Amino acid sequence: MRPILMKGHERPLTFLRYNRDGDLLFSCAKDHTPTVWYADNGDRLGTYRGHNGAVWTCDVSRDSARLITGSADQTAKLWEVSTGKELFSFRFDAPARSVEFAIGDALAVVTTDNFMDHVPTVQVKHIAEDIDDQTEDSALVITGIKGRINRAVWGPLNRTIITAGEDATIRIWDSETGKLLKESDKESGHQKTITSLSKSLDWSHFVTGSLDKSAKLWDTRTLTLIKTYVTERPVNAVDISPTHDTVVLGGGQDAMNVTMTDRRAGKFEAKFYHKILQEEIGGVKGHFGPINALAFNPDGRSFSSGGEDGYVRLHHFDSEYFSIKM
Repeated sequence: MRPILMKGHERPLTFLRYNRDGDLLFSCAKDHTPTVWYADNGDRLGTYRGHNGAVWTCDVSRDSARLITGSADQTAKLWEVSTGKELFSFRFDAPARSVEFAIGDALAVVTTDNFMDHVPTVQVKHIAEDIDDQTEDSALVITGIKGRINRAVWGPLNRTIITAGEDATIRIWDSETGKLLKESDKESGHQKTITSLSKSLDWSHFVTGSLDKSAKLWDTRTLTLIKTYVTERPVNAVDISPTHDTVVLGGGQDAMNVTMTDRRAGKFEAKFYHKILQEEIGGVKGHFGPINALAFNPDGRSFSSGGEDGYVRLHHFDSEYFSIKM
């Protein structure tokens, strides 16, 4: 499995997202410029210029027409995917950390950090079909979470919002009223900051990665813990294969605790685990620094990883991967 090396960012990667068709890959980094690539050969298609700070996350609409990005410059921006044109900017009082479109792309959830005197919030924004009708008004604002919210995603049928972050607790909220419906169990849940959260294809379960050196699989409706994948490094990124029973974890120590001598020394590989048996089935090395972002292609035949080293690595699976028997 020879990786395709994609160099378009000057700073560490923060997030990767494929579009629904799996032909485009969007990457975010600390260098202010989200980038779009062809997902089959890794050619750079274009960039989205306009942010003045690190870009933490992005999401793309189902028809691949619009991109939303959340940035440390205290804005979330809407872009036209095909032209790179900035359509609208939502301004906040704090850095925008996590963004995601709802089913139907008429709503988006944005989280803002705890910054100066501002508490972290989860905000729901209406996304207008005609950009001239777009406003900055929030349909819902959820507060009361301690610590930074690293991820907020929509639950099934847009009825709920699932949040996770620095306080190591996963919470499910009613997306209409903002009422807290469920919280993850303190004993069986993560013990340190949750860095990442990724949903399964049918949204019935999701996986979270944490600095407590584990990833956990949860039931979306009941918030029951299903599986735990234990590793020997902090987990910065997780994803679930859309076609196979595998989850991929990536991470490594913080950049400041790392010697750059050997790429195995800091444990900078993407590790694959069997989703049900919880056993490690393989690993992919290559990054010269912690892995910050991982994403499976929606067709399940390739995956990409983004690292502290500023590279995106695109891997097409060999035929052996598809015939792994456990």
